[in-house]
Amino acid sequence: MNIITAWSQLPDFEDDAAENAFWQDHELAPKLMATSIHEASSRESTTITLRFDPRMLSRIKRIARSRFLNYQSMMKQWLAERLEDEMKNP
Repeated sequence: MNIITAWSQLPDFEDDAAENAFWQDHELAPKLMATSIHEASSRESTTITLRFDPRMLSRIKRIARSRFLNYQSMMKQWLAERLEDEMKNP
């Protein structure tokens, strides 16, 4: 597995297939990933409570760990992406 240690090492991808092929044998260094996470101040977000099936939450956490992400941040990203899709196609 090739480790990407600088954003400049990422090529311009011609299409999704090329990007997918690249990520099959490359991954971001944990340090690089950690420096790219935006820490929101308390005024930028509201705390909510969600109840999850324990098995579902376990799977979500496993996926997040494999991507070197905090599971809550990953879930917020997923929700933001879905919201954008919903707004484009009401």
